[in-house]
Amino acid sequence: MHSVGVILSREAVVALRGKWRREGKTVVFTNGCYDVLHPGHIRLLERARSLGDVLILALNTDASVRRLKGPARPLLGEMERAELAAALEAVDVVTFFDEDTPTALIASLLPDVLVKGADWSHFIAGKEEVEAAGGKVFALPLEPGYSTTGIVDEILARQP
Repeated sequence: MHSVGVILSREAVVALRGKWRREGKTVVFTNGCYDVLHPGHIRLLERARSLGDVLILALNTDASVRRLKGPARPLLGEMERAELAAALEAVDVVTFFDEDTPTALIASLLPDVLVKGADWSHFIAGKEEVEAAGGKVFALPLEPGYSTTGIVDEILARQP
């Protein structure tokens, strides 16, 4: 069992990526909003981590989540989301990206393995960059019945 992950700046993660490359470690990268952490997130992160030695999770900043999901999101701020994610055994490093996609971050890291949930198989940001550098890209199946939007909708439906 490894210790919980750490929350780092983009620059610190890029520097660590270089160290891990020199050590011959397989680096896995995934990203998302992770607004309300649920079992689907945890299982995807565990599967992603099983594909390498180190898992980097890049979270959308609050501003990025608002642009993607609307003004009512995120429900939890970026530091709270990062703390929850970093506490998971599967996650080694949490960082942030403010852009609409993590393509620039992925291009600067060039992970060995890029993972997204299958709901994004139509567009995986950074796919071309990772494959051009010899890396692998996976769209992993999602756990049925779990989505943050579904959870939010269920909470709202239960209001009297």
